[in-house]
Amino acid sequence: MADMLKKVTVQVPATSANCGPGFDCLGLACTLYNRFTYERVPEAEGIQVEAEGQGGESLPQGRNNLAAEAFCILWEKLGKPATGLRISTRIEVPVSRGLGSSSTAIVAGLTAANALAGSPLSKEELVTEATRIEGHPDNVAPAILGGITVNVMEEGKVESLKIALARPLQLVVLVPSIPLPTSKARAALPQEVSHKDAVYNVSRAALLVGSLLTGDYHFLRTALEDRLHQPYRLPLIPGAEEALEGARQAGAYNGIISGAGSTLLAYVPAEGDARKVGEAMAAPFRKRNIETALHVLDIDPEGARVIDIQ
Repeated sequence: MADMLKKVTVQVPATSANCGPGFDCLGLACTLYNRFTYERVPEAEGIQVEAEGQGGESLPQGRNNLAAEAFCILWEKLGKPATGLRISTRIEVPVSRGLGSSSTAIVAGLTAANALAGSPLSKEELVTEATRIEGHPDNVAPAILGGITVNVMEEGKVESLKIALARPLQLVVLVPSIPLPTSKARAALPQEVSHKDAVYNVSRAALLVGSLLTGDYHFLRTALEDRLHQPYRLPLIPGAEEALEGARQAGAYNGIISGAGSTLLAYVPAEGDARKVGEAMAAPFRKRNIETALHVLDIDPEGARVIDIQ
């Protein structure tokens, strides 16, 4: 049956890595999606990639495309015969904004290859495969598993604990029009940090997980603070510090840089005025003539899923 499968459509959520203090180990999936359709064609036709949406015109072709490369890596690892591919992508996750756009491509390719091969790998196994490609699990794990994940790498294997919120939260996501490549954001970080700053972050990461599990969200004001990456990245995003302070003043528990940035994400009470928070976050950028896009999202509970297969 699996050898007869030719076409699959996969939906993958955007993700926000770090979640404040959980640098390279915490991540969440949210309700903004990229959708990928993979169709097997004769090998002689090669790999063709079509994309619609933001940044679609600049995506590389052939195996240089990350969505194609991830598919081929797993397809070959599973011992399947060489195949051509026709890949169609609908992009809603902004590129180079800290919302895991590259992870959606990796996860889509692995999920599609696994599905067309008859699903021999579990989601947990796919997380390890995706981390080998991405280099760290904090985007790919929630993209595959959904929810909020706590991720640890141990001897080449990824251990990801998915946690469910005790009660609902709103995510106010503000996307500035200025890209911030991950390479530039990582280059801003120091090679070493003090013991004091390490303890600061460990304590807040623990408090964050506890707050989310118990529903004691009043702790989020403290729990989302960070000293390992945000102080070094905020200057790369003009207006960001004012925007996060505006979010707090408008009723958010707190706000953070999403992943490497430039997107900012505020955690808002379920009954809070998300649009008011978003407007407060956008104002400092508007003063600087920087356009922004606002999304009010939920946590995606499911992660990557197959929409259709035939």
